[in-house]
Amino acid sequence: MIDYDGRKFRKAGDGAAAVAVYRQEDDVVWAEFAGGEVRRGAIAGTQRENGVLHLGYTVVLATGEVICGHTVNTPEVAEDGHLRLREVWERYGPHAATGVSYLDEVS
Repeated sequence: MIDYDGRKFRKAGDGAAAVAVYRQEDDVVWAEFAGGEVRRGAIAGTQRENGVLHLGYTVVLATGEVICGHTVNTPEVAEDGHLRLREVWERYGPHAATGVSYLDEVS
């Protein structure tokens, strides 16, 4: 298992994106974040033995829109040696969507 506790991640390629500091207790992983277009966000879920995270999320945007969904994050090692999380996500509600994005570990 990967120890995610204390690791920081932000959306890949977006230096202004919110930084989430992950916390972990046993297989439970969670984080809160704010910044950029995000007024407040939270994730919580579990880590599987292979380091993959299964998370639910809720985000309040600067516009006041609330977004909820689920994501499966698969860890990869980036060129610089830091972790990169490949997110396969699904958003629920009136703006339902699916996609793939990346989170990069930051120092």
